[in-house]
Amino acid sequence: MRGDFKYISFFFVVIFLHFPSGNSNSPLAPALYVFGDSLFDSGNNNFLLTLSKANFPPYGVNFTKREATGRFTNGKIFPDFIADFLGLPFPPPYKTIRISVKPTGLNYASGSCGILPETGRDLGKCLTMDDQINLFERTVKFELPRYYQNSSELWGYLGKSIFVVTMGSNDYLDHFQPTISDSTRSLDPQQFAQLLIDQLSTKLERLYNLGARKIVMFEIGPIGCIPSITRQIKHNGTCVEDVNKAVAIFNNHLPSMLKNLNTTLPGSNFVLGHAYSLATNVISNPKLYGLTDTSNPCCTALANGTSICIPLLQPCPNVDEHVFWDGYHLTETMYSLMATRCFYGTSACTPLNIQELTQI
Repeated sequence: MRGDFKYISFFFVVIFLHFPSGNSNSPLAPALYVFGDSLFDSGNNNFLLTLSKANFPPYGVNFTKREATGRFTNGKIFPDFIADFLGLPFPPPYKTIRISVKPTGLNYASGSCGILPETGRDLGKCLTMDDQINLFERTVKFELPRYYQNSSELWGYLGKSIFVVTMGSNDYLDHFQPTISDSTRSLDPQQFAQLLIDQLSTKLERLYNLGARKIVMFEIGPIGCIPSITRQIKHNGTCVEDVNKAVAIFNNHLPSMLKNLNTTLPGSNFVLGHAYSLATNVISNPKLYGLTDTSNPCCTALANGTSICIPLLQPCPNVDEHVFWDGYHLTETMYSLMATRCFYGTSACTPLNIQELTQI
């Protein structure tokens, strides 16, 4: 999500991540490629002129060596857990590395961006979904070929790799902010959802044309429940249901869109990640998941808890019991839950979980 933002960190920490040489055990897939927004960003925005940054404490307080790497949470994010399960190193941010060994994945995700090219512009530069795919195209055409004898080997590597994508949250967050002017303001919820679905379908097909075959596309989560929304929009109950209903329209279109891609693109395997239903179930039944707080950010966040963490302040002592880390983002506990269920479970990712996807 946006990660705010209307704040320039004076504690800018540039973390150079070196490309790991690989796992000593045989991995379940040759590589993990990541596309998305700040839910999946592991540090690309550190190197962009943007207000959307998380490269200062308390971000990363529970990460390896307690580093603020640019992940918008207290520890690991969803792709980190999936990499662990696959037996791969964490995919490093594309902006931080020069590929010098055969890659086991890359992370192109960028905080504040979305499906639409104009999303997130009010915060500065971000890598739009088109930008991310352009960078992946450059990787495929100019960087990967040096490690393979021919195109058949390269396409075999790409075809066995796992691709995870989350996009759309920021498109809706921008759409619901009347201070932001864009060409979609006049669209009703059905029209806006269809616009996003049509553009997303085109971009996913482009990924396929670049060699991606095993793609996990996630629903938009219940953003009507995040502190940034619930603390700014008057509502009854736990969440702002008008926002969630609008997001649900987009999510309801996703299954048929992915099914159509599976049907029309030979050899493709598009998997749907049920982020919305899982998150709403957690928020409705927190005790079943060992959680106690489903509405407040764990860190002391700017703007009455609706924005990013205030630098250097200590977060809550029971972060593992919180759903939300700051005004927009989830805790490591939530990412761990989602990743575990999507990788091994039977309902969080359908029609296959990621472990099953690796076996195709």
